[in-house]
Amino acid sequence: MSREPEWVDEEAGPVVRPYAVARGRTRSSSTALDLLATVVSTGSPVPAQAELSGQHRRLLGVLDGRTRPVAEVASELDQPVGVVRVLLGDLLDHGLIRVRPPMDKTNSPTESLLREVINGLRAL
Repeated sequence: MSREPEWVDEEAGPVVRPYAVARGRTRSSSTALDLLATVVSTGSPVPAQAELSGQHRRLLGVLDGRTRPVAEVASELDQPVGVVRVLLGDLLDHGLIRVRPPMDKTNSPTESLLREVINGLRAL
């Protein structure tokens, strides 16, 4: 009596491997999509030649005009960051999202400035 593997979880629905979501790809088409980069949808219509999966459309729905870090988007979709980066690369190739690099450390406030702000707030 052989048992077939369980491919459906009653609560979660069908189980799909991450490499299937990314169509077997492991790298994004863009090097700008690191963990701290932020992405936002452009609001452009989906081109007719774009072959977008349900996951691509779900990803666009998560963005919905809001600027979000790549890591946060991956967490919300409950997908590995590598898979989300591949999907975001596809959307970037079709002009459906914009990517903003993470803030440069040279432009960030210094620790001493932050401490002064904290002390000023405490004094209030």
